[in-house]
Amino acid sequence: MEADELLVLVAEGDHKAFEELYGLVSGPVYGLVRRVVRDPAQSEEVAQEVLLELWRSAARFDPGRGSALSWVLTLAHRRAVDRVRSARAAGEREQREARRSDGPAFDHVAEEVEAGLEREWVRRCLDRLTALQRQSVTLAYYEGYTYREVAERLSLPLGTVKTRMRDGLTRLRDCLGGAA
Repeated sequence: MEADELLVLVAEGDHKAFEELYGLVSGPVYGLVRRVVRDPAQSEEVAQEVLLELWRSAARFDPGRGSALSWVLTLAHRRAVDRVRSARAAGEREQREARRSDGPAFDHVAEEVEAGLEREWVRRCLDRLTALQRQSVTLAYYEGYTYREVAERLSLPLGTVKTRMRDGLTRLRDCLGGAA
């Protein structure tokens, strides 16, 4: 039987006719969908949707407007194009949302303000240390010297520098703890 005759029988609910029609059109449907959609898994899914739609809407086929295969391939093409458009729209929505949530100007400004506030808080806490503690902490943590180098630079015993550092860092921790 030809596809036109089979489609008329499918419209009447004939399962055997659908099986035969499926065998005739599934290859061309998948091939067309594959060329439009490109992704094999998506193409299989769309082809199955088309064949399911074929079963449900066979009664809409009008033999006076063209062949059954043309009608089926038109359904397949429309469904494939819809899938591509849907995927593209979803991608564009995701990109817009990503741009919206990644507002670099806003994040940059917020980070600058926050960093400025943190620097000011640290400065205030450093000002609460004794001059000797502040000098030791500044050399070690802002200028990158080791404890031994701080001791040499200040001409102090290493133990004295370690004590100043410990006491200074404890006071800083207590002071900065109030910032949290």
